[in-house]
Amino acid sequence: MENWIHRAIQLLQKSLKPIPQELNELDWKSGLSDKSERLAQHISAFANYPMGGYLAYGIGNDGTSKPFTKQEMDTIIQKLGNIARNNLAQPIGIEHAVAEFNGNPVLFIRIPEYHDKPVSLRNGDIYNSYKRSAGQTVKLSRQEVKSLIALSTGIDFESQTTENNVNDDDVLKLVDYDSYFTLQEKRLPDTKLSILQTLANEDLIKKSTQGWDVLNLGAILFAKDLNNFKELKRKAVRVIVYQETSRINALKEQVDGRGYASGFEGLINYIMDQLPSNEVIENALRKKVKVYPEVAIREFVANALIHQDFSVTGSGVMVEIFTERIEITNPGIPLVDVNRFIDTAPKSRNESLASLMRRLNICEERGSGIDRAINAIEVYQLPAPKFIRGDDYTRIILFAPTTLTRMSSEDRVRACYQHTCLHYVNNQIVNNQSVRKRFKIAVNNVSMASKIISETIDAGLIKASDPENSSKKFASYVPYWA
Repeated sequence: MENWIHRAIQLLQKSLKPIPQELNELDWKSGLSDKSERLAQHISAFANYPMGGYLAYGIGNDGTSKPFTKQEMDTIIQKLGNIARNNLAQPIGIEHAVAEFNGNPVLFIRIPEYHDKPVSLRNGDIYNSYKRSAGQTVKLSRQEVKSLIALSTGIDFESQTTENNVNDDDVLKLVDYDSYFTLQEKRLPDTKLSILQTLANEDLIKKSTQGWDVLNLGAILFAKDLNNFKELKRKAVRVIVYQETSRINALKEQVDGRGYASGFEGLINYIMDQLPSNEVIENALRKKVKVYPEVAIREFVANALIHQDFSVTGSGVMVEIFTERIEITNPGIPLVDVNRFIDTAPKSRNESLASLMRRLNICEERGSGIDRAINAIEVYQLPAPKFIRGDDYTRIILFAPTTLTRMSSEDRVRACYQHTCLHYVNNQIVNNQSVRKRFKIAVNNVSMASKIISETIDAGLIKASDPENSSKKFASYVPYWA
């Protein structure tokens, strides 16, 4: 129980600072609503949410404490328990605990993620189901309900059918089979049937009663045009180039309708063409070099494609290019802590997609791609990328070159932490010297590197590798989780 209480308190702290706002994982309440159906909707939403969620009773609308008496808490527990058991199609077991927060008691109600989704309201159809989005409880779309049903029955997104009973010729019009064989470095078979059978062996299509079913895996990776697939056309990658640093003035927008695998090289080339360059002198010759390393763009875009949540309807992967940054956003929250992207092997919602993209050499082996991207960013002396866990999205922000003096404390801390993680997983030492090299600090400016290290320690992100060592001159550092 202590683990979930600790997480609930952390989420409550996060939701109240710097500006009070409710999260997908937590909803705080100043009182018990008399609307049982709305309370049932909240429980449905949290039970459908990855890892479940929490209700926190004892927090006012303005984020200040509104303590309850024991009798009032008992009433809340009893009512929510009855609703969880009787007002939903699947009885949900909830937990409760009272914990001190800012000197006042708060009643936390934990609604665990339910294994057999979607959890819907009782005496209604299965489409009367809810989810958490942008800190609110909203109704699931019909497509989202279908996706949850498929996942609960063990049918993952890649294995679901997007087009039924397609004849031989139409399959070859829809699926870019030529790109498949090129990427696999295989010879194109001589017969139509051999091509189709190879695609079926790869689980891109499957035989049906009246022809072939095109599976989501085949369409999302090798569609000649995703617009030909009604339920996948919104999953095409959007690239938007803005005039300055805000989203007010967009210069151009391109939607790449090709499948992720067949269109990947063209997508990366297009993105790189939109990026600014610096002129450098190498071997007495002037040459243009992009300010962002291509390897980082490739890895972060590939990760966004692979780890997106396809059940989030109406949105896909988006790459936004500003004058001083690039933002790469995919639908779905990350399945691992954003602070552990470098050292933890990523969990994927779409393992078949991820596995095939690795075999096609579009992305690196599990976990190594992020390391390569961060290393390239350090080589280019760029600010550290920022990983953001949104309400229902994941975002990576890459920053253009800037001087150390223009970096904020947050920028310096983030860079020092990522530097430490990267060195730790590569079995390398982090010390004052390595930090000076990371930030291009002059050799005689030891104090600046020490300041950055201290800031990162104070942020709780790194620690001394040997707590017994009192000499800062010979001190080395490891990530907080080491």
